[in-house]
Amino acid sequence: MQHILTLSRTAVVIRHWFEINLDDSSMEHGARIEIRELTAQRHRGSESAAQLITADRPLWRADLFDRLTDKPGSFGAAHYHPEFHGNEPCPRVWDPELTATPWDWLANRFTQLGDASETDAFQLDAEDAKELSRQANVIVTTARQFSPDRCMSTSECFRLTRDARERVQLMIGSLRQPWLLDVERVAPWQGGK
Repeated sequence: MQHILTLSRTAVVIRHWFEINLDDSSMEHGARIEIRELTAQRHRGSESAAQLITADRPLWRADLFDRLTDKPGSFGAAHYHPEFHGNEPCPRVWDPELTATPWDWLANRFTQLGDASETDAFQLDAEDAKELSRQANVIVTTARQFSPDRCMSTSECFRLTRDARERVQLMIGSLRQPWLLDVERVAPWQGGK
């Protein structure tokens, strides 16, 4: 399940995410918030025809995650990616404020989008940046629905991320210590379509 807020040239994708650490096979989950660039599309059909909307190039991502072994709502794995190289995120950036007050941190990031210092790695359309700033509370409220402390079971986590089955299987296939993986926990993502 994904919520997507689209503006003129920018989209915000908000969802629950499940991730396996490739180094130690530990698992994380929680709210993922991405800013994406909308790709311009050629008009198709009549003036009333539905148009293609493509939220393509990633610009920024915040992962408000818990480790599954931690107390729910501790946000011990919360981090963000202030830039992307093509489709790949930069290494994780840790911020003590993000772990301590994740929802305030997220609101502040969106409220400050008009400041050049917050978007050094990417440019947003000026009007979209202003609108995203005005929508900060809506974005945070939506993201809170996917907070790790609201997803308390494997079946709930899978229900929210079943569209990511292929990516979870890629993670499983790339583990450096696969013998550490909790195979019972990842069983829903390994099952059939």
